[in-house]
Amino acid sequence: MPQVSLDEIERTTQTALERHGAVPWIAAEVARAVRKAEAVGNRICGLYYLESYCQQLTTGRVKGAVEPEVAQPKPATVTVDAKFGFAQPAFARGLPDALAAARANGVASLAVCHAHTCTSLGFFTEQIARSGLIGLGLTNASPIVAPPGGKSRIIGTNPIAFSVPDGKGGLAMQFDQSTTTVALGKITMAKAAGRTIPEGWALDAEGNPTTDPAAAIGGSLVSMGGYKGWGFGLMAELLAAGLTGSVLSQDVKPLKAPEGAPHDLGQYYLLIDPENAPDFFERAATLAEAVSQDEGARMPGQGKTDMDPVQLEDAVWQQTRSLAGLT
Repeated sequence: MPQVSLDEIERTTQTALERHGAVPWIAAEVARAVRKAEAVGNRICGLYYLESYCQQLTTGRVKGAVEPEVAQPKPATVTVDAKFGFAQPAFARGLPDALAAARANGVASLAVCHAHTCTSLGFFTEQIARSGLIGLGLTNASPIVAPPGGKSRIIGTNPIAFSVPDGKGGLAMQFDQSTTTVALGKITMAKAAGRTIPEGWALDAEGNPTTDPAAAIGGSLVSMGGYKGWGFGLMAELLAAGLTGSVLSQDVKPLKAPEGAPHDLGQYYLLIDPENAPDFFERAATLAEAVSQDEGARMPGQGKTDMDPVQLEDAVWQQTRSLAGLT
């Protein structure tokens, strides 16, 4: 398997996106997100999505040349209309205003509206935290989760991400997780590899537990912690769709389908300025010390370092180069 530098991954991804219709600055923002996903081993949100991006640029399911429109209807409220384009450039356009609003008001919201899937939500909340603010992000996705006791798919995996600064330009903690037991991508990857999945991840179309990834995709995923995870999924749904004017999960078509209606998803972020609490960073450090007193224990996100170069599967890198017109 080839060892590929992050610079080459980012450069080749940007070339592929531009080749299929994205303007340079938009392609660069998406490529930066792909680079980060690969750097931390988040393969589901990295090059795994590139073929879909390129196909959907070609068919027009995602717009690669639109200019996101930023508005600030209230002092602590920033909205960005992605205009059915990628989430990454829309967030990039809105982030400076949202950071300024949070610093001026103590807290602010950033709503990204009518966007393509954002893939890794933590990519965005990390940027908030590295700017010195606490970042909470939520989004929704295509319907794959039924309510506990039911079998009709109502909401998506609906991730939640939370990133906390350490006061020194780094992260005190970060988590980025779906509100289901596992992300849908792990099911689809198991199906592609011909592997079974553990019981407890999913139900078949009749609402019965299954270890068959194909049956899971035709059925529904299980909320983490049952009713508790279901509640978090509904919270993400209401904030991500209800406060952005974007579609509910039940109306989102399969995210990787080459053709069809735009995703029209929303992402909703809260930005909190910890400087309002003079002891915040001291408390965070004390908590981290307490968590790590036992061997093997750590705060979420601690101890992670970016890999560079990254070991890729031959087929993945060959496909990437092909999409970029390099083979």
